[in-house]
Amino acid sequence: MVKLRLKRCGKKQRAVYRIVAIDVRSRREGRDLWKVGFYDPINNKTYLDIPGILYFLEKGAQPTGTVYDILKKAGVFTEFSLNQMEVN
Repeated sequence: MVKLRLKRCGKKQRAVYRIVAIDVRSRREGRDLWKVGFYDPINNKTYLDIPGILYFLEKGAQPTGTVYDILKKAGVFTEFSLNQMEVN
């Protein structure tokens, strides 16, 4: 199973995170399948690869709680629901 999860990067006391699609059995710093975004909590910046995120969500990937909140704030789930309606 694949999850959309945060992967920690950056220096000590200056954490930034990549939003990655990663296998559930991998550890946090493990090898990711795809980098689908970037989140900087200090500067409150977010960069998202929307087509990549939608691809993994359509394939059944589950976002973690924090990633879910980031994606919800960016409005990704409205696009995801629109894509689901177009397919059906």
